[in-house]
Parts: sequence; structure tokens; C-alpha cells
Amino acid sequence: MDSKTSAHISASSLDYLKMLKENNNREWFNENKELYLKEYTGIENFAEALLQELRSHDVIETVSGKKGLHRIYRDTRFSKDKTPYKTSWSGGFKRATALRRGGYYFDIEPGNSFIAGGFWAPNAEDIKRIREDISFDPETLRKIINSKTFIKTFGSLQGEQLKKAPKGFDATDEAIDLLRYKQFLLIRKFTDAEVLSPSFLKEVDQTFKNMRPFLDYMSEVLTTDGNGERLPGLY
Repeated sequence: MDSKTSAHISASSLDYLKMLKENNNREWFNENKELYLKEYTGIENFAEALLQELRSHDVIETVSGKKGLHRIYRDTRFSKDKTPYKTSWSGGFKRATALRRGGYYFDIEPGNSFIAGGFWAPNAEDIKRIREDISFDPETLRKIINSKTFIKTFGSLQGEQLKKAPKGFDATDEAIDLLRYKQFLLIRKFTDAEVLSPSFLKEVDQTFKNMRPFLDYMSEVLTTDGNGERLPGLY
């Protein structure tokens, strides 16, 4: 069977998550373990097909769809919410080599499914380099996020922002609206009907494609110095 043919999200996958949300305890989960494994297999098939699509236009480090999937078990050690299981199917794919920055993410949940990409928690060195480049040349990034494709797909750049200018930058900088970002996220939401559509795999892959101008811009910023020369040690 063609992997694409069997790679759709089934209604039963969403139904299982609804039941899990209503019965988020270990006893119910263990009693229905076979049902979980059945639905997990379907999501694994979807993740594998999505990875193969993604590899047709980007170089990905993640070795398989299964490796890209996140565990359904929650880490409750430092959380007030002690429910043991996540109520969504989620996963992500990492771009290969230090020259390709950013990543791809999907989250399937009844009433709250979305595709995302970008930079969730850039470290201090990366955020400084990004801000310096934006301050020097904000128009390159503005052109990307103001493009028709970007706006149609993602609406606008998302992510947490500082309330004031970041340290070392002037509050009157023409790019202050961009400099205040602490995260750089591209997010597209999907309805349940869209998730269950046979075209969902294609739509997710196209969404990932539409991230590329942004990811490639950020990769260039984070892997070159002020003169545009590749940083030492990167390959």
C-alpha cells in the first residue's frame, strides 16, 4: 500500500484523544492500551509520510517519523497539573547540519490542531545575533513576513515579546517592533475537518515549504559573521 494512501489522520485518532482527556488516568490508559497502540500506529504512519514529503525539499536530521514523535507521557515533576498523559499527538523534525537552523513541529488535538516552526527558545548568543542583524537591516525580514504567501499561511510572526527595548538597543530603533521578540514562531491552525481531510498531509507539507524563506534567512544570520563570512567550525 502506498504510504501516502494510509497516512491520513482518522476520526478515531481524534476520538481517542477526546476519551483520554475525559479519562486522564493510568488505570483507564492501561485498560485501553491496545486502542492507544492502534491509534499510535496511524499517527506514526502519518509522521513517516510527512517526513518523506519534507525530505523532498529540505535536508532533515530526524531519521524516521517514529523518532520524530513525542511521548504521550507528561513530565509532571515540576507541574501543578499532575495528569499523566498529553491529550494531543505531536512531533517535530530537526533540520540537518549546523548550517540549517530552525525546526518543524505538528500538534494534533481536537479543536486545537496547529503546525508550527521557527525558534522556540533561542539562546542568548543567537538572540543577540538575530537582533543585531535586524537592527542593521530590518527590511530583509520585513519583506519575508509581509509577503502574500507568509500572511496567507501564518498571518503574522508569533512569539513572546519584551515590553521594552532589549538591552543594548535603542527604543527609537526603526525595527523596535521586531527587536522585542524573544521567540520567532510561525503558526498555522487547522480545524478538525481540515485535519481529517485527505489533503491534510499535502497542506502540512506546503505549510512547511512556506516556512523556508524565514528559516533560510535565520540560518544565514546565525551562521555568518558581520561580513557575511561563514562562522568557523560550521559545516
